[in-house]
Amino acid sequence: MIGAELLSPQTLAVGWLVYVPVLAWAVARARWVELFTDSRRQHLLFGTVLALFLLWLVRRDFDTGVSYHFLGMTAVTLLLDWPLAILGGLCAQLALVLLGRQDMMAVGINGALLILLPVLITEGCAVLVERAQPRNLFVYIFCSGFLAAALSALGCLLLGLGLLWYDGIFVMPYWLEDFIGYLWLIIFPEAFINGMVVSALVVFSPEWLETFNRTRYLSAPWNDEDKP
Repeated sequence: MIGAELLSPQTLAVGWLVYVPVLAWAVARARWVELFTDSRRQHLLFGTVLALFLLWLVRRDFDTGVSYHFLGMTAVTLLLDWPLAILGGLCAQLALVLLGRQDMMAVGINGALLILLPVLITEGCAVLVERAQPRNLFVYIFCSGFLAAALSALGCLLLGLGLLWYDGIFVMPYWLEDFIGYLWLIIFPEAFINGMVVSALVVFSPEWLETFNRTRYLSAPWNDEDKP
């Protein structure tokens, strides 16, 4: 998470220009009728927002204005699908703003970095997996869960550092030369947390996952004599 004082007004404005139209698109694409008529979906949404809020509260705030916390958006996207995942992330963001843990001016750029980018990467991985139509359950868990979360953390970190470097307000730390080594300390926990949540949902409540094809993954394998 990046403080508003570390970014130029132009970058903050670009963040809002990217974030607001996608939010409007998510509102238009969300299945509101299903949400309002299904109490289970409502509980999943509210529980997810609370979980994101608590996860984002567990963070390391640096004196420079930068904060580090886990994202958790990969599991949320697979659980709710991308429109509700984006809107749920916005609700968690606004709760942080009300607590004074996030700058209102930086909601746009932080939303684009910490919500839109992970949702985009996760949705892309899920679409590729679905097109391949694998029958192996572990392909879904690894590619849509572990791999998507790792790529999301990597993308957020690289893009965030790129924005800080481009604006030139933030003084880059001396340990940046050892950047590759620090990447693993960020990518692996993010992948582990999201992957384990997805694995648990697949095992115990696969019907909760909107992107999980239960008919293909959980059906009994064919024997040679069963094939048409």
